[in-house]
Amino acid sequence: MKPSKLCPITNLDAFLVLNAISGLGPVRIAKLISYFKTPQKVLSVSAKDLVASGIVPPKIAGNIEEFEADAFLEKEYELIKRHNVEVICLNDKSYSELLKEIADPPPVLYVKGKIKKQDDMAIAIVGSRRASIYGVSVAEKFSAGFCDYGITVVSGMARGIDTAAHRGALRARGRTIAVLGSGLARIYPAENKKIFDAIADAGAVISEFPMQTAPLACNFPRRNRIVSGLSLGVIVVEAAKRSGALITADFALEQGKDVFAVPGQVDSPSSLGVNDLIKQGAKLISNVYDVIEELGLELKRSVSSQDEENLKDFSGLSDQEREVLKRISSKGIHIDQLALECQITTAKLSAALLSLSLKKRIKQLPGKLFAQT
Repeated sequence: MKPSKLCPITNLDAFLVLNAISGLGPVRIAKLISYFKTPQKVLSVSAKDLVASGIVPPKIAGNIEEFEADAFLEKEYELIKRHNVEVICLNDKSYSELLKEIADPPPVLYVKGKIKKQDDMAIAIVGSRRASIYGVSVAEKFSAGFCDYGITVVSGMARGIDTAAHRGALRARGRTIAVLGSGLARIYPAENKKIFDAIADAGAVISEFPMQTAPLACNFPRRNRIVSGLSLGVIVVEAAKRSGALITADFALEQGKDVFAVPGQVDSPSSLGVNDLIKQGAKLISNVYDVIEELGLELKRSVSSQDEENLKDFSGLSDQEREVLKRISSKGIHIDQLALECQITTAKLSAALLSLSLKKRIKQLPGKLFAQT
């Protein structure tokens, strides 16, 4: 790095600079810091010493030595401030423990919104950009179901299944995290600006790339490893033979995570990849409970304080109606999920729902959802 006017250069400065230098990836950065002890030291040594470490070739050592750090940092900090972004370094206490465990964790994360401790309980939902109506419906339904149990939904904010997963979480008023393959000052796809803002309010949008990084094709596989790295498991809803979602599934397997697949139509091109995943051993699922059970998560359906007050009043209800009402929140629950939770016949459930509707305790929403009034 060329001599800096910043005196002394901070830990954050050094991480931002290393992350921006061409040819340096997470693995090399980690090795350099381990060898030279601090990120500041890596930037202060000569190209000759860098090459002598055996970690980088002469060309990349030259990139490090010649990098214009002051100009980069001045512009980067201005963008970080303008877009209200926080930067988390790998050695920060707030860095995701799940992500820290992967082989190549990003040295820095640019964060719009907030990553919270509760986000350690997260599931990734990914799939085709050219999603069918069925795929979009499933992604939204699964996402809302997980959020109803306090599980954060992670995806890549791409068109199709990713966007549907985020939308389902937002409609359920749950937490969701989007991982971009571009800088946070270069929203991609551009039409997702509105959902970008909504995700930042309800969770976080994150990227490992400097603020103005363009959405280059080579960035998305790197993005995908973070999607799986932040999650306990990955669900693939729809995927063609060469879908990027399959790359996320591969990363999940490499990271020791569970991979789940929602079966698709056998004659649909957008289902070929996901159906192949099932043949290769991915766990076939049909509802959120399959995932929760497989992961061994002991969770209770989250209810608001208003729901709790409503549930205290069981007067005039049969035992069957009480059991059904206990599982319905103001956010809504799908009839299929309700049937699984109550473990009663469809006929008995329908009768209880009709009775509760007539007693003005619940209302039916579009999409076979039921919510407390």
